[in-house]
Amino acid sequence: MSSSAETRPMPDSVAPGSLRPPSVEHLVGGADAEVLAAYGRSAFTGAVRAVLADLRAAGGRVPDAAALRDAAAARLAAERRPCLRPVFNLTGTVLHTNLGRALLPRSAAEAVAAVMTQASNLEFDLATGARGERDDHVEGLIRRLTGAEAAVVVNNNAAAVLLVLNALAMRREVIVSRGELVEIGGSFRIPDVMVRAGCRLREVGTTNRTHLRDYAEAIGPRTGLVMKVHPSNYAIAGFTAAADPEALYALCRERGVPLADDLGSGSLADLAAYGLPPEPTIRAALERADLVTFSGDKLLGAVQCGIVAGRKDLVARIRKNPLKRALRVDKMTYAALEAVLRLYLHPERLAEELPTLRLLTRDRADIAARAKDLAPAVAERVSGWATVSVAACISQIGSGALPVETLPSAALVLTPAVGGADPRRGAGGRCKRLTERLRALPVPVIGRISGDAILLDLRTLEDEAGFLDTLAALPRPG
Repeated sequence: MSSSAETRPMPDSVAPGSLRPPSVEHLVGGADAEVLAAYGRSAFTGAVRAVLADLRAAGGRVPDAAALRDAAAARLAAERRPCLRPVFNLTGTVLHTNLGRALLPRSAAEAVAAVMTQASNLEFDLATGARGERDDHVEGLIRRLTGAEAAVVVNNNAAAVLLVLNALAMRREVIVSRGELVEIGGSFRIPDVMVRAGCRLREVGTTNRTHLRDYAEAIGPRTGLVMKVHPSNYAIAGFTAAADPEALYALCRERGVPLADDLGSGSLADLAAYGLPPEPTIRAALERADLVTFSGDKLLGAVQCGIVAGRKDLVARIRKNPLKRALRVDKMTYAALEAVLRLYLHPERLAEELPTLRLLTRDRADIAARAKDLAPAVAERVSGWATVSVAACISQIGSGALPVETLPSAALVLTPAVGGADPRRGAGGRCKRLTERLRALPVPVIGRISGDAILLDLRTLEDEAGFLDTLAALPRPG
C-alpha cells in the first residue's frame, strides 16, 4: 500500500529540476479548465501519460509541471491539426499536382457545401419521381460547351482512358504512335494501362515520325480503337512528323474504327484569346475524333475528375461497362463540376471568376508591383533569417498542360543570412533550414530553391494579408 507522501499532490514548485516527475493526477488536476474543455479530460490524461513516457525514455532533469502540461496540450494540438490543409503555393507552378491543382471558385465551394449537409437528387429524377442518372447533372452542360453528343464523368482522366480502352477494345488491338506512348507523374504509362484494360498495344511509326500510311497499314480485323495521346510534360522537336488529324479521322471513319483523343489536360476556352499559349480546345478535338478524354482539375479549372465526351453510341457502351460504377464520382464532384461549367456560359467574365484562368492571365507588371509593395513587410518578418529582394522569374502552367510554355512573373527572393545558430552551414544548408521553417508555419509557405536563394513566385498569391500573418509566426533564428 502506498504511503501518504506518495499519494499527496505535489506542488508545482517542487518539480523544476527534479529527477522525479509529478504524478499524472497532479498534472491533470492542475490543468487549465479551458484546455480540459477544449480537448476533454480523457484525451488530456492520455497526452500527459505520453509526455511522461517520453520523458522517462529520454532521462535527465524534469521540467516544471507547467511545462509538462504545455507539452501535453501541444501534443493534442498537433494531433488535431488536419493532415490535409491549405498552403501558400508560391512555387511558380499554377496547376501544381502535389499542391492540389486547380483552385475552385467560390460558387463551386458553395455548391459542394450545399449537397454535403443534406440529401440531394444525385440519382433521383425530380420530374418523374423515378431513379435518375448521376451524369445527367453535368452532361447537358458538357454537350453544350463541347459539341459532344454525350458524356460520362469518372474519378480522373486515367480512369477515363482505362474505361474507354476496356469498353471499346478489350481483347483487341489499340493503335498508338510510338511518339505518344507517354509516362506521366506517378509512373502512369499508357502501355501499362492498356494491359490492365485487356487490350493489345499496336505501335506504329517511330518516336519522332509517324505518318498516315503507318496507321493505314496497321488497321485490320483485330483493331478495336485508334488512339491519339497528348504528350504531357514533354515535347518532341526537330526532325518530326505526325499524321494530319483530319486525314487520320477520315481514315478511321472509312475503316469503321473509332478514334479516341486523350487530351490529358483539355481546355474548354480558347487560351489564345486571353493572351496565353494556344492549346487545342475540346470542341476542336471533337471535330476530328469520335471521343475525347480530359481532366477536370487542370486547364478546365474544376475539381478532380475525368470526362469522356463524344459519339452517343460509344458513350452508351462506356456507360454500360461494369468499370463505370467502380470509377464513378460522388455528389460533391458533380456539384463542383456543374458550378464551374456554368461559368463558361459567360466567357466575358470567365477570366475574373475562374481562379485558374485568373492566375494564368495575371500581368507580369502587376505581379512585380505587388512584389515591390510586399517586400518591406516580408523583410521585417523574416529578419534574421534572410534578406529580401524582388526579381523577375518564370512561372509555368503545370500538370502536363503546355509543358514547354512559360509565363513571365516576379518573385520575392529570400537570400538566407550567413551565420545564425550554425555558421558552418553552407548556402544550400541555410536554404534547406529556412524552407523547413516556412513549411512549419500555421499555413505552410511553399516556394522553390534557385541557386543560393528561395524564390516565392507571387503569380498565385491573392491572399496577401493571410500570407503576411502566417509569416509573422516565423520564430527568430536561434
